[in-house]
Amino acid sequence: MFPLFHFSLWLKGFPLKKAQYAFEKIQAISEDDYQNYIETKRKEIVAFHFQHNASYKALVGNKNPNNWEELPIMTKKDFQKPLAERLSEGYAPKNVYVNKTSGSSGDPFIFAKDKFSHALTWVNIFDRFGWYGINFNTSLQARFYGIPLDFIGNTKERIKDLLSHRYRFPIFDLSDKVLESVLVKFQQKQFDYINGYTSSIVLFAKFLEQKKIVLKTVCPTLKCCVVTSEMLFEDDKKLLEKQFGVPVVNEYGASELDLIAFQNPQGQWQVNSETLFVEILDDKNKVLPNGKEGRVVITSLYNKAHPFIRYDIGDVGILDEKSTFKKPILKKLIGRTNDIALLPSGKKSPGLTFYYITKSIIEDDGNVKEFVIKQTKIDTFDIEYVSQYELTSDQIKNMEKAITTYLETGLTFTFTRKEKLERSKSGKLKQFVSLVK
Repeated sequence: MFPLFHFSLWLKGFPLKKAQYAFEKIQAISEDDYQNYIETKRKEIVAFHFQHNASYKALVGNKNPNNWEELPIMTKKDFQKPLAERLSEGYAPKNVYVNKTSGSSGDPFIFAKDKFSHALTWVNIFDRFGWYGINFNTSLQARFYGIPLDFIGNTKERIKDLLSHRYRFPIFDLSDKVLESVLVKFQQKQFDYINGYTSSIVLFAKFLEQKKIVLKTVCPTLKCCVVTSEMLFEDDKKLLEKQFGVPVVNEYGASELDLIAFQNPQGQWQVNSETLFVEILDDKNKVLPNGKEGRVVITSLYNKAHPFIRYDIGDVGILDEKSTFKKPILKKLIGRTNDIALLPSGKKSPGLTFYYITKSIIEDDGNVKEFVIKQTKIDTFDIEYVSQYELTSDQIKNMEKAITTYLETGLTFTFTRKEKLERSKSGKLKQFVSLVK
C-alpha cells in the first residue's frame, strides 16, 4: 500500500527521513551515556533560546545561569501574547508548525514547533504505536474524537482522516442507538486499533458489556486500544480489556510538546526521554526525588522555534523510583493542578479524590454510565450523572459516608440525573470542575 500518511507529512515540509535517522541515533545511546546526552541537549536548547529568542531572554534575565535549577519555570500565562512575539529569530508562522492547545487547563494558547522538531514528534509516535504492530500507513484506526461541526473545519478533519487511514466516530451523541451503529461499523470494517478519548471509549465498552459482546469476536483484526486526553481508571481499563479482547494502552501527551508517556508492552508508562526532559517539582520549584508527588515540568529538547523550557504543564504526577535518564517511568498521573478542591477546614484535595470515592459506589450495579462532579461552593458539590434509573437513597447514603471518611464532615452533595453530560467543544469530558475561586 502507498505510504499516504508519510507522504502527506512530507508534502507539508516535515523532514521525516532526517528525523528518523536522528531518533535512531538517540535510541542507540547507551544507558551509561544517557545522562550526558540529556544534560548536553538541555544546555544547547537553553543557549539557543537565550541567544535567539527575545521573549525567553526577557524571562531569564541578562545572564544565562549555569545551574539548571536556577532557570525560571515557564507557565501557560507566559504564552498569553501574540505568537510573533514568542518565536525565535529566523522563524515565522509561515515556516513553522502552528497549532492551538485544547484549553482544558483554562489557559489556551497558540504555539509553534519548527518542522524538524514536529517531524521528531511523529517519528516518536510511529515508534510507540509500532510496539503494538500499528503502522500509520496501513493500519485502519477507529477514532473516537470530537470534530468541528462547521463546514470548513469538518471538511478539513475528514480529509485528514482519509490521509491518516482512520474512520471517525463523532462522540457528541453516544446514545445506545448511536453505539449500535458504531458496533455495525466494527462488524463491517477491518479496524486494527481504537484511538480516542477515554470516557467515550469506556461508554462503548459498557454498551458492549450490556449486549454481552467481546469486540474482538466481531472484529478479529483488532490489535489494541489506545486511550488519551482523559484519566484512565484501573477498573475502566479492566472493563475495556474484557470487552474489547485486546491490550489497552494509556497515552499521555500534550499538543504543544510531544508524546509524553506511552504504556509499553510490559505495562510500564514509559516517559519519552528521546525528545523531552521531565521533572517533578514541589511548590517551591525544587526537584523532588523519584517516588514523590509533585508538579510535572517538561523541557522540549529540540523545539527551536518556540521555547518550552522547564514548562509547568499543569499536571501532578509521580516518577517511579526505578526511573533512569534513558528510561523514566511515570508511576502515576494524579490530575491537573487546577483540579483542586479547597474544603471548609482549609484542606486541599485533588478533585479526582471525589471521583475515585464516588465511582466505586455508584457504578457497582452498572446503572450509572458516566458522571462528573462540580464544586459549586466551598462546602457544596453537585454530582451530575447519566443512568438508566435514579440513584437509590442507600447508594447516596453510602457515598456520603465514604466522602466523610476520606475527606471531612459537613459537606453537602446534590445529585442531578442528566440525559447526557456537557462536553467541551473538542468532545472531552472534564470529570471534576471547581467553580470556587
